[in-house]
Amino acid sequence: MGALDYLSNFFSATSTRSRSRRRPMQTVEIKVKMDCDGCERRVKNSVKSMKGVKSVEVNRKQSRVTVSGNVDPNKVLKNVKSTGKRAEFWPYIPYNLVSYPYVTQAYDKRAPAGHVKNVVQAVAAHNTTDERITHLFSDDNPNACSIM
Repeated sequence: MGALDYLSNFFSATSTRSRSRRRPMQTVEIKVKMDCDGCERRVKNSVKSMKGVKSVEVNRKQSRVTVSGNVDPNKVLKNVKSTGKRAEFWPYIPYNLVSYPYVTQAYDKRAPAGHVKNVVQAVAAHNTTDERITHLFSDDNPNACSIM
């Protein structure tokens, strides 16, 4: 928000109403199966016409639509579904962010290259401090304690 936007909040004609807060800038990723240019154009136009949308990126090969702006994720999903396509929030996360990528529910053959499904079993537990401490004194760690 620039200085002019800040000052315009004070001098606006609608100051008698309660001020609505702006939605934070966020990125919404949606999985939509698109077969042709017409499907891609229909999905892109349905989302681009929404209020607060800054950019729309469509990747037909990955069946992914990325929307950036001050938008509500559920409204974006609803607009994409209104085109007649089956849509869901992007269920995949990058492979390198997961501790156990070959857990039964995480590995998916249909996932794009370098991605696995986002499931609870694949993410490491928060109490992995024991592993970090043992790694400090491991022979595999080049920066391990050399006093031993």
